[in-house]
Amino acid sequence: MSNRDFAFGKDNFLWIAVSVVLIIIGFSLMSGGGSSDGVSFNPAIFDTQRIVVAPVITVIGFILMIVGILKKNKDKEA
Repeated sequence: MSNRDFAFGKDNFLWIAVSVVLIIIGFSLMSGGGSSDGVSFNPAIFDTQRIVVAPVITVIGFILMIVGILKKNKDKEA
C-alpha cells in the first residue's frame, strides 16, 4: 500500500500518537488521592498535581490531537 491510500500522513500519525500519550499521562496524574476506608477525608485530592498540572497536560493533549487531525499532509500531491 502506498502512502496515498491513507487519509493521514506520517506526521499526522506522529502528532496523534504524541497526543494520546499526553492524554494518558494527564489522566493517570489525576488518579489517586482517595481515602483508604471510603469515609475519611484525604487532603491529597486537592494536590497541585491533580488540580493544575494534570488538566493542563490533558488539554494540551486534546489540542495536539486536533492539530494532528487537521494538519495538512505534505506528502499528498495537489
